[in-house]
Amino acid sequence: MRQPREPRRQLAFSAMAVSLSLAMATPSLAADTAPGYPSKPVRVIVTFVPGGGTDLMARTIGQKLADAWGHQFVVDNRGGAGGVIGTEIAARATPDGYTLLLATSAGLIINPLLNPKLPYDPFTDFAPVSLLATNPTMLVVNPSVPVTSVKELIAHAKGKPRALNYATVGQGSPIHMAMELFKSMTSTDMVHVPYKGSGPAVTDLISGQVQLMFNSMPTVLPFVKSGKARALAVGSAQRSRTVPDIPTVAESGVPGFEAVTWSGMVAPAKTPAGIVNKLSAQIQQSLADAKTVQRMLAYGAEAQSSTPEGLARFMREESARARKVIAIAGIKSE
Repeated sequence: MRQPREPRRQLAFSAMAVSLSLAMATPSLAADTAPGYPSKPVRVIVTFVPGGGTDLMARTIGQKLADAWGHQFVVDNRGGAGGVIGTEIAARATPDGYTLLLATSAGLIINPLLNPKLPYDPFTDFAPVSLLATNPTMLVVNPSVPVTSVKELIAHAKGKPRALNYATVGQGSPIHMAMELFKSMTSTDMVHVPYKGSGPAVTDLISGQVQLMFNSMPTVLPFVKSGKARALAVGSAQRSRTVPDIPTVAESGVPGFEAVTWSGMVAPAKTPAGIVNKLSAQIQQSLADAKTVQRMLAYGAEAQSSTPEGLARFMREESARARKVIAIAGIKSE
């Protein structure tokens, strides 16, 4: 596998593509673009099991929207098939604003590239609402692995090729792509062990059934804090404000490496523009709240909102980069 020449720019789930219009989106609730909405509970579909970073994100933003509008935003966990099951359910839902999808790079961008025959299209079956957050990945090992840094891990892996097993949340997931990029850039060879979700993958990591993994920071940070896993580095270009003492992979001997995931809110296509714009404006306002920002930082997510148009543009840029990484790494669907 050849090393990519421009890994940071090519990485499919990089936050580098978040344009100034995303970062500087200005909340505006001056006009109610959908009077009477919402008038009943809203379902927010999460494509992973409870307890992971995506689930935490949905509950955080859902509570903010419920507080603002006086109606529940109910999280509906529909895990399975790397996000395909829940994403399809959202795509086929009635476009009335009462079903939303907490979208991720896996379900909305990478899966359609790996499997063009999926029963949904990310650009025609959904109406973008707002970006929600970027999430640095974290490289963690079981405490039994005799390494305390990325450089030591690389040396250990090179000294014992294919002796280390790394977990992912599924073939072709952003977490898988992060490790494949790491392997390519460090000329190491480790064995891929795919799981159906973060829960079982992390369980086997802390029990020692697998030795290491990249994962989203919100998912693994509690285990790092409890000493059940050891963090070697974060995958973002700069150190995370959540764990500023942990170095980046890039500064730890793999220059140019970057791997972050992202999440956003989308609605089924043909959802009225007034509802989409009202949701987007309220999300932007919610993510500008200092307490919400700090709460998200506590589990490793960095708040990042956008206009609907900004998210649409961001998704297309991410799709183009993901296509390049998949080709470079030779990743196939399961």
